[in-house]
This record gives sequence, structure tokens and C-alpha cells, in this order.
Amino acid sequence: MSELEFLAVPDVAAALHTDVLKVRQLLRDGVLLATRDNEGILRVPADFLLDGQVVKGLRQVITLLRDNGFADDEAIGWLFAADPSLPGSPIQALREDRGREVKRRAQALA
Repeated sequence: MSELEFLAVPDVAAALHTDVLKVRQLLRDGVLLATRDNEGILRVPADFLLDGQVVKGLRQVITLLRDNGFADDEAIGWLFAADPSLPGSPIQALREDRGREVKRRAQALA
């Protein structure tokens, strides 16, 4: 996942026009996912944000993945894995407002 762009929590807050506490709440609530870098800094994939908002449908997909036993790092990997049948990756499909199929696939993982 090194080719992905990640944002530190303060940068996510700036992109969402909110504060760091709200971003941490979004992480706790499963609206966003983050991973820790080599220095222990919490980072959120930049593609989870679009036009100053969290990508539509991301929260539901995160919930489905967690319900299927995915750890946050595994869920991030699944969201960014290329899937020729979509086409693209699940996060790309969500960003293009093609969330119904992504949710169906996440649900089918059970």
C-alpha cells in the first residue's frame, strides 16, 4: 500500500473542515479507517475523502467488512485491491458512486 497517499489526522481534519477530535470520533465510529505508519502516526487514505466529505457509502462498507472479521489494515487492503470485474478497486467504485455493487461484495464475504 506504499503507493497510496495517506493523510495524518490533522490533514484529514483540514480537508473535512472540522477539528482533530471530530476526525478521531469518525475513526472510533467506523466512518473512516486509519493505519499507523513506521513512526506510529495514524494515517487515513486520502481516497477516503472527496470534495471535503467522506466518500459516500464508505461507512456501510467498513461496517460490513468489520462484521466479517476484517481488521482495519485488512479492510484498507480490500478497499484498494484491484478487481477487474468492478472494474477498478472498491474504493474507486465508491468514489464513482457505484457503491451498491461494492456493498454487495462486502456482504458476500461472510
